[in-house]
Amino acid sequence: MPNYTLHINGKERKVSADADTPLLWILRDELNLVGTKFGCGIAQCGACTVHLDGVATRSCQMQVSILDAVKITTIEGLSNDGKHPVQEAWKEIDVPQCGYCQAGQIMTASAFLAENKNPSEEEIREAMNGNICRCASYNRIEKAVKVAANKMS
Repeated sequence: MPNYTLHINGKERKVSADADTPLLWILRDELNLVGTKFGCGIAQCGACTVHLDGVATRSCQMQVSILDAVKITTIEGLSNDGKHPVQEAWKEIDVPQCGYCQAGQIMTASAFLAENKNPSEEEIREAMNGNICRCASYNRIEKAVKVAANKMS
C-alpha cells in the first residue's frame, strides 16, 4: 500500500492506505479521530464534514491520494479547548439532541462564518442547507450560527 503524509489538525500524520481510501476512514479507522461521523457515504448528509484548507468538505468522498499538500482540520482540531465561538454558541443555545450530526454542522458553520462574518438568516439557511439533522434541530442550529457570528465580530 502507498504511504501518505497528511497534515491534520496542525500535525503531520503518516498513513498507509489504498489510493482511493476515503479520508473519513483514514480519520476514523487509522488515526482514531472519531468525531467525524459516517452518515450516508455519498456526500449528501454532512455528518463527515471537515475543513480542507479552510473549506468545508465531505470527507467520505475525498480520496487520501489527493490530500498530500492539504491542511485538514477535523472537529478535534477546530479548537484545543472546545472554545471556538461556534462550539460556544452550540452549548449556549443547547443545539444537539442526539448529537450525531453536530460535528459536521459545526464544521460547516465555522467555515461559513470564517468567510461571512455578518450573515443574514437567508445566508445561514443557504450555507447550512445539505447538513441533515434527523432530530430536526434546524431552528436551534440557525440561531446558534447567528450567536456565533456575533461572538466572532
